Amino acid sequence: MEYNDISRREILAATGTAIPVGLAGCSDGSDASGDSTDTSSSDSADTGNTAADESGSSEGATFNVGQALQPTRFDPILQYSNPDALVGNRVFSKLYTYTEGTETTTDLATAAPEITRENTRYVVPIKEDVTFHNGDPLTAEDVVYSFLAPIEEETPLSGIFSVIDTATAVDDYTVQFDLNYPFAMFDDLLTHQIVPKAVREDDPEAFNTEQPIGSGPFQFVDWEENSFVELERWDDYWGDTTPNVSGVRFVPITESTTRVTELETGSQDIIETIPPKLWSTVEGMENADVSSVESIGYFYVAFNMNEGPTTDLKVREAIDYSFSMDDAVERFIEPSGLRQYSPMPGPINEDWGFPVDQWTDIPNDKDIEQAQQLFSEADVPSDWNCKIIVPPDDNRENIGVSIANGIKEAGYDANVQRLDWGTMLSQAYTGNADDYNIYVLGWVRYPDPDDFMYNLFHIDAAGVNQGVYYENEEVMTQISEARRSVDQAERKELYTNAITTLLEDKVHLPAFNYKNAYGVSSRVQDFSVHPVSPINPRLVTDYNNVSL
Repeated sequence: MEYNDISRREILAATGTAIPVGLAGCSDGSDASGDSTDTSSSDSADTGNTAADESGSSEGATFNVGQALQPTRFDPILQYSNPDALVGNRVFSKLYTYTEGTETTTDLATAAPEITRENTRYVVPIKEDVTFHNGDPLTAEDVVYSFLAPIEEETPLSGIFSVIDTATAVDDYTVQFDLNYPFAMFDDLLTHQIVPKAVREDDPEAFNTEQPIGSGPFQFVDWEENSFVELERWDDYWGDTTPNVSGVRFVPITESTTRVTELETGSQDIIETIPPKLWSTVEGMENADVSSVESIGYFYVAFNMNEGPTTDLKVREAIDYSFSMDDAVERFIEPSGLRQYSPMPGPINEDWGFPVDQWTDIPNDKDIEQAQQLFSEADVPSDWNCKIIVPPDDNRENIGVSIANGIKEAGYDANVQRLDWGTMLSQAYTGNADDYNIYVLGWVRYPDPDDFMYNLFHIDAAGVNQGVYYENEEVMTQISEARRSVDQAERKELYTNAITTLLEDKVHLPAFNYKNAYGVSSRVQDFSVHPVSPINPRLVTDYNNVSL
C-alpha cells in the first residue's frame, strides 16, 4: 500500500541544519552546559527603562526579556529556532494567529478562509490598510511570496509547505491557495509570518541578519550578537491596539542562575524558562513570580526498531519494566514539567478529548524480575551494552541515566552518551545500532496531532525527523488518512487507534512535557503565557496588552 505524502528529500529540507521550532531544543528549563557561553554581561543591567509616572503609565518604558538562548537569524522564510521566534513574532504579522487557546483567529485576514474544492482551495481576504515598517503597502503579492519562497528556495520549511500546489493573488487583497491534497493542519500553516517581497528580494542576507522589516506591533532597531536585540513600538501599527510599552530588549542569558538573579534584581522584567532546581526560588521572590501553562510539546524515549535487540518487543517491554518513568519525572522534571503518557500534549488532549486515562494504564510499573525474564526470553546476549544517546540537556540526560541504571539492575550494561546538537541530529536517526539503541528527544510546534504523529512515527519521516523505523501498515495508513481528513471525529478515532497501538508496541516511552514558564516581575501587568511556545511572549493581542 502506498502511504507516502511527501518525499524524504522534502521532509529533510524541513529539518534544516539549525534546531528548528519543531525539534525541541535546549530552551526547556535546563542549561545546555558545554554548548553555550554565559552571555549575561554588565550591559544587561542597563535596561533603558524609564520610570512610570504616578498614574502607573508605562509610556516610554522598555520591556526587558532574559532569553535562555541567543537568536541567530530573523528571516521567517528560513524557519525559526525558538530563540529566533521569540523576537521575530513581535516583528512580523500573519494571516491568522492563535486565540488564548489553540484555535486560530484573524490577524491580517479579515475573515476565516473560504474553503472549497473538497477542502483543497482556501481563499483568504486580507486587510487593505496595512503597511510594512518601511511604509510599503502589504498586498496579496507579499502573502503569496511568503508562502512560496520556502518551497522555491528549498528552505527548511519547504517540506511542510510543499502541500501547497499554487498560491495566487486574485487581486491586491485576496489570496487563493490550492493544495495538492486536503491537509487538516493547513489552518495552522496560515499562521506563517508575512514578509515584504521587494525588500527581502533586494538583499536577503541583510533582511535575515541586519534589518528585518515586518508589519507587526514592534519594529527592529538593532542587535549585537551574544548581547542584545532591540525593538521599538511601531506607532503607525495598523492593528486595533498599539503596545503599551515603548520597546522590547532581548538579552541572551544562557546560565539559568544568572537569569533568575537578573529577574530578582530588576534587570529583567521577565525571564524565559525556569529550571526545576530554581522554580521554588522564583516562586518565593517578593518582587516576582512564575507564570506558566502546559506547552504544546512532547518529550520521549525512542527505541531503534531497525537494528539491534530493541527491535524485539520483549526487550522494549523489559526496559520499561526496569525503571520507573514516574519516579524519574518527579525527581528531575517537576515542577517545570509534568508526566506525559502519550504523544499528545495536554492542551491537545483537552481539545480533542483523547482517552488519556486509558493510555495512563499502559506503562509498566518497575519490576526487575519481570525485566530479567523478558530479557532472557528474547535471548539478549549477556555482553550486550545498551547505548543511550541524549542531547546537551541535563534533564533528558537524567532520564537516560535512570533507564541505564534500571538496565544495569536487570543484569546488562548500559551507557549514556551526551552529544552536542549537531552530532545528536546526525546520529539519532540513522537506524544503526552502533549509533544508538535508545535516544531521548522532544518535539514542540503546531497544536495539531498530525505534527506529532507524522513527524515522529510515520515511516516516511524515518531517518529525517525520527529514528525508530517503526513499520506497521495499519498505523501508517491511520496517520496518513487522519492528516488528509477534515472531519475531527474521524481524525480522533484514527489517532486514538494509532496511538494505542504505538503505546502497546512500546515504540516510544512517553516521558514528560514542559510548561511554558516565565519568571515575571511584579511590576509587569497583563502578561499572559500561551501553550504554543514560539508565539510567546504575547505582548499585545485582543485579550492582553503588557505594561510596566
